Amino acid sequence: MTRHLSLIATLAAESARVKSAFFQENAEKISEAASLLVTAFRGGRKVLLFGNGGSASDAQHIATEFVGRFMPNRRALPAVSLAADISAMTAVANDFGYESVFSRQIEALGVSGDVAIGISTSGNSANVLHALDVARRAGLHTIGFTGAAGGKMNGHAEILFCVPSTVTPRIQETHITLAHILCEIVDRELFPEAWTND
Repeated sequence: MTRHLSLIATLAAESARVKSAFFQENAEKISEAASLLVTAFRGGRKVLLFGNGGSASDAQHIATEFVGRFMPNRRALPAVSLAADISAMTAVANDFGYESVFSRQIEALGVSGDVAIGISTSGNSANVLHALDVARRAGLHTIGFTGAAGGKMNGHAEILFCVPSTVTPRIQETHITLAHILCEIVDRELFPEAWTND
């Protein structure tokens, strides 16, 4: 219906504007994060991802790209979404409090050299921040995905990506594009033979 055309154009243009601004500003940082992931996977380490709500879904999505495949066939890469184990999350929330639902899993599964990716559109999710802190103390590398000026996540992650928007959908759209770019760089670095027909 034609009554939606103007809104569609406006939302699509805003999404494109936010992404363009983000990737122009963060290209070198993205390369740094990709190199960190490549080094971790080459060293037999894993990636642990976590977030709440839509960010939990993004954590699962990204983990799946590594464990399954991103584009070409290649061996599985070790990645785990800490938001996917309902039994662990509800047990920890019940016994220790919701702030510990990810940090407790970091304690159980994380080893030095792993990479922890915390996702929070506001940058203020207490359980994400606590998990990043626990991860850093345990020797994991930490990457944060957030929006606007970073909120409280500033200072909690080794590499922090702040999408220049306060609108949650625009932030999430950029987060998943960022994740896909990181996945493709990792794949191309680790499995160049799989891309020979590119």
